[in-house]
Amino acid sequence: MSEKPDELKEGSVAPDFTLPSSMGKDVSLHALRGKKIVLYFYPKDDTPGCTKEACSFRDNLPKFEKLDAVVLGVSKDSFDSHQSFIKKYDLNFTLLSDEDLKVNHLYDTWKEKNMYGKKYMGTDRSTFVIGEDGRIKKAFRHVSVDGHEKEVLEALAS
Repeated sequence: MSEKPDELKEGSVAPDFTLPSSMGKDVSLHALRGKKIVLYFYPKDDTPGCTKEACSFRDNLPKFEKLDAVVLGVSKDSFDSHQSFIKKYDLNFTLLSDEDLKVNHLYDTWKEKNMYGKKYMGTDRSTFVIGEDGRIKKAFRHVSVDGHEKEVLEALAS
């Protein structure tokens, strides 16, 4: 029996999914069992905060790989948008397209937001560190981009 998104917490089994990837083939969480996974949700390709976050993961990828971790970025952007974003910033990890928001809903990252008094729905920047056993080792919600890669590396190393 799977847990409801509001019950997702450290120790929970990470909800399985299959999404199209920037590599041109589908990626399934269950196919990565046995590896550590950094699954991060971000609002939109090629926007300032999302670019800074992606470039931070790009620049630190050798540190993640040294800890035997796979980095996966998830947004509702299309395959073509991901391809442009990867090319423009020379990103060296996989981006997943969640155009129908199913995975955002599974991980409870699609939230009501408020900017300058205007309410709208969008992705709450979140990162899940998933252990080799498929369980959530650490959940970061409402992520602040600055220094986030260090928090994630610490969670992977612990």
